Amino acid sequence: MRRLFWLGIGLAVGVVVVRKATRTAQAYTPAGIAGGLSQSAGGLVESLRGFVEDVRIGMAEREQEIHEAFARGEAFDDQFAELREDPHIGDREIFPEDRQR
Repeated sequence: MRRLFWLGIGLAVGVVVVRKATRTAQAYTPAGIAGGLSQSAGGLVESLRGFVEDVRIGMAEREQEIHEAFARGEAFDDQFAELREDPHIGDREIFPEDRQR
């Protein structure tokens, strides 16, 4: 009875090891590598699509705010107007004059 028990355990461990080795070997074949790359690329594409969708939603919200302000007759609050008036202001803030190239 004891021998049969240990034989069963040995067979189970052997099956598990062979299955793991087969999966690992399959991952390093050209087909396995291509499958892994396609899954990675698919995940990257989905992340990029999500980012683009978030940007579009933000743009639509901001555009709606601008339209509502215009309908109320309020002036558009341009936060970057002074930066556009002086095109070099950003350079001075980022690179102080003593460190400019």
